[in-house]
Amino acid sequence: MEELHQPVMIKEVLSVLDPQPGENYIDLTAGYAGHASKILDVTRNYKGSVLIDRDEFACKVLAEKYAERESVRIVNSDFYSAALQEVQCGNSFDLLLADFGVSSPQLDEDKRGFSFMKTGPLDMRMDQKQSLTAAEIVNKWSERELTEIFIKYGEEKPGQAKLIAREIVHNRPYNTTTELAEVIAKKARRGKIHPATRIFQAIRIVVNDELGEIERTLPLVPKLLKPGGRAGFITFHSLEDRLVKNYLTQATNYGVESELAIINKKPIVAEKGELVINPRSRSAKLRACRRV
Repeated sequence: MEELHQPVMIKEVLSVLDPQPGENYIDLTAGYAGHASKILDVTRNYKGSVLIDRDEFACKVLAEKYAERESVRIVNSDFYSAALQEVQCGNSFDLLLADFGVSSPQLDEDKRGFSFMKTGPLDMRMDQKQSLTAAEIVNKWSERELTEIFIKYGEEKPGQAKLIAREIVHNRPYNTTTELAEVIAKKARRGKIHPATRIFQAIRIVVNDELGEIERTLPLVPKLLKPGGRAGFITFHSLEDRLVKNYLTQATNYGVESELAIINKKPIVAEKGELVINPRSRSAKLRACRRV
C-alpha cells in the first residue's frame, strides 16, 4: 500500500524506544501506521499490539493494511478514552508512542478543513462523528471567547488577538477556510509564518480538545508501561511540548519513588536532511521516558 503519511523522526523514534522482538506496543495516535509499521517490523508481536486513532478513515486504512494480521487490535477512539480502557483492563506494554501532530492526509484533504491553503469547509474535526466544528466556533462564538482562545491556544498577543476576533465577528458568516484566512490576513501582523497560522491552530485545538486530551492521558503512562517499558512523545508546538516536558519533569522528581525516568534530557529534533525531505518535521520535538 502506498504510504499516505510520512512519519517524522522515524530513525530517532526507533533509537529511543529501542524495540525488541516479541515486545508489545501501543500507538496512541497510529494514523496511517507510519511509525507503527517500522516498530512492528522489529517486534513482530502483532497479537499483543494496539493501534489507536480517532479518525475513522485512518482506522479503515489500518484495517486494510493489517488485514492479514487479524490479531492487531485497531481502536477507533480518542486516545484518552482508549488508554483509560487499556488501564482499566489491566493491560500494559513494552512500547508506547504518541505523535500529536495532524497527519498529512488531514492537512492535504481540502474537505477536512484543516488548512487555509486550500478551500474547504470550516470543519477541522479529527473525529467526524463529533458535533463541534470550526464553523460553529467562527460563526457563533463571541468576540471575547474568540480573543481568549487566540491568546491561549494561538499564542497571539492580546491586542492582536482582539483585533482579529473583532474582524472575524464583523464579517460573519463564513463557509470556507479561505474566506476566513482572507479576513484574518487583513488584521494579522506580518511575519515569517502566514498570518492565519496561529488562528487556525487555536481553532483546531479547541475543536479537538487537543491539549485537554494530552493532559488527561499523560498520568496514565506509568500504568500503561511494563517495568522497563519505553514511551515516546512527538509534539509540534510549544503548548504540547510544555505539557509533556512538565509532566515528565514532575513524574521523575520523586527520587527512588519515581515510576518514570527520562531517556533524553533535551528534546530530540529532526536532522537537516529530514527537514529537506519533510518540511513538516521542522517544528517536531521528541521526548521519551522509561518505566523504572
